[in-house]
Amino acid sequence: MLTYRDAGVDIDAATEAKRRIRDLAHVTLNNQVLSDIGGFGALFRPDFKGASDPVLVASADGVGTKLKVAFLTGVHHTVGYDLVAHCINDILVQGARPLFFLDYIAMGKLAPNLVAAVVEGLARACKEFNCPLIGGETAELPGLYADGEYDLAGFIVGWVERAQVIDGKRITVGDVVLGLPSIGLHTNGYSLARKLFFEIARYETDTFVEALGCTVAEELLKPHRCYLPLLDALLDGGQLKGLAHITGGGLLDNLPRILPPGCAVAIRCGSWPILPVFTHLAELGQLSEAESYRVFNMGIGLAVIVAEADADAVCQAIRDQNGEVFRIGNIIGGNRTVHLV
Repeated sequence: MLTYRDAGVDIDAATEAKRRIRDLAHVTLNNQVLSDIGGFGALFRPDFKGASDPVLVASADGVGTKLKVAFLTGVHHTVGYDLVAHCINDILVQGARPLFFLDYIAMGKLAPNLVAAVVEGLARACKEFNCPLIGGETAELPGLYADGEYDLAGFIVGWVERAQVIDGKRITVGDVVLGLPSIGLHTNGYSLARKLFFEIARYETDTFVEALGCTVAEELLKPHRCYLPLLDALLDGGQLKGLAHITGGGLLDNLPRILPPGCAVAIRCGSWPILPVFTHLAELGQLSEAESYRVFNMGIGLAVIVAEADADAVCQAIRDQNGEVFRIGNIIGGNRTVHLV
């Protein structure tokens, strides 16, 4: 007599995985969450007390082929943290604070310990940034994924007062571009980075690279920084004209997304420290400057555009939160392009 397990789906493993998820996610919940983990849907009653015209902001994303590094190293408790940080940054750039988060994990054969490691990272970030993990989906899909491999996606909903939406429309020529530093690659450029490290340089994950000051695995698994703590106190003040999360496409493709007509950006190369990993990758692949700046964040994880008159105060507010900030460029006349100068 055949069972579902014979076809590759283990319901008992799924039950155990969901039990562990429930335990890990429970610590992220707050009094706006009206349901426990495990229902068909999650109930959330947002507290908009004092808000006059709240707008919901939603986004979905993944961590790309950074997952391949997790597979190679067996380290799975960091990519979940990366995912939450990435998604929070994606709504932060419109001035939104997070309300709740949902995840999607799919693998060929459910491994409760692996799922728990991934969700531990999700829950740690959700707790740190006050973003309840209220539900999601854990799918066992035999035949679609190799053993030990999985896909991971996140879905976030946040909110912002309509009058305080940051959309770039107020950006004008003469404004200042500030840069908040990244920790490393964050979650972009991994396909090229893996090719350069593992195929061109023939490194192993445990190879210590003098130029990096750490092993390849340690470099590639550095976390994606969340910028909400640094900017939270500034979101309601009207000083932030534009924010750009520097993800796929780097500075060259992400900054134009927030520019109004008639504006371009001049980025001053050398106005912030380039992280060693980007210099080393460029040397390994003999990458052009344009290619490096389009693939990688080059040490800037978030760009902040403010009026010249507000620049010093904004910088000081970020430093008051123990953050670093650099003046990296200016808004100039042009047609939504980025010039490296």
